[in-house]
Amino acid sequence: MLILINIWAWQNVFYGNIGLSPKDDGAKKFNYTIIANQQTPSSIMMVNDRTKVQNFFLILMIGALNTITPITIDMYLPAFPTIAADLHTSVGKVALSVSVYFLGFSFGQILYGPLLDRFGRKRPLYAGMALYVIASIGCALSDSIHMLWVMRFVEALSGCVATVAAMAMVLDFFPAHQSSRIISLLILILGVSPLLAPSVGSFIVAASSWRFVFVTLAAIASIILFVVFFFLPEGRGADLTVSLMPKPILAGFRRILVEPRFYVFALAGTFSFAGLFVYVAGSPAIFMGEFHVSPKGYGAIFAGLSVGFIGSSQLNHWLTRSFRNERIFKTVLIIQSLASMLFLAGVLSFGFGLAPTIFFSVCYPGLCGFILPQRRRHCAGTVFK
Repeated sequence: MLILINIWAWQNVFYGNIGLSPKDDGAKKFNYTIIANQQTPSSIMMVNDRTKVQNFFLILMIGALNTITPITIDMYLPAFPTIAADLHTSVGKVALSVSVYFLGFSFGQILYGPLLDRFGRKRPLYAGMALYVIASIGCALSDSIHMLWVMRFVEALSGCVATVAAMAMVLDFFPAHQSSRIISLLILILGVSPLLAPSVGSFIVAASSWRFVFVTLAAIASIILFVVFFFLPEGRGADLTVSLMPKPILAGFRRILVEPRFYVFALAGTFSFAGLFVYVAGSPAIFMGEFHVSPKGYGAIFAGLSVGFIGSSQLNHWLTRSFRNERIFKTVLIIQSLASMLFLAGVLSFGFGLAPTIFFSVCYPGLCGFILPQRRRHCAGTVFK
């Protein structure tokens, strides 16, 4: 399915569905209208009024918000066998908590978009982060796998406000033409979190209990909430004209979804990232269950993915100076599809050992570092005009 979707995306990225044809090959320029985040002269003036040091700390704070989701997903992965033993269940059922988290994260993004527009950036952020802290403590206190699933869902539903608000604030505080560069910097910060999170999780599990992983997450979120409350500027203020009724919200979603430039990049990027999420959910069972890798060894393997993700995202920033974004996007999709086909053929034919499994497992998700900035650049709050 992933391969078929990617083939469909290659055609749409380059031909008529997004305003290109084989003959003009990218000669056209595109004009974007920011829907959820109109920039004003005052917001541009704010950029000119800030010093480089202030911009640095602003990006750092936004980046810290953006790391909440990846560390929440990655830090407890090495604890899967311990959690399974403590809750008297299987590693497979513990792995379902990752899927439950993604489900809550998906619903949360739909919820917080209108709330952040109507009430401003910080008030929904305070409420969501506070609930995230409570849910993380609930995960630590879970006495059954079902309670852990419920708490993970609430944790995702509340914590995803940090990611949504962070991406909205990029356009609040910086001009649109700088957004790609700022997003690349955010990805650099984002990539460090999964580089460190599994190793930190392994250390916590070895030193104490898996429950302290979630206590640590609650503590980190509390510190970020403190910094946001006292030091992060408001960004876009409240707009009481934004309706929270389902009909206008759904109409706005429909207006965006029917735009070819949005749905092509969104769907292709989504299915590309599906491979990354499959890796995140299944890798503990594969490496620690099938290959009997230690939690520390698993953390090192996961760190390799993070290095690839960071490297590819920064290489993408450099390649955009010489190549069209659409061509980079298409090439990476082709490479990902070929890598997944080779991996599947090797596993079915030869039964790959640990080394090739690590190589392909890191290769495919690592390439998502190219996909993420491209997808966000074309999709985040924009409509092709």
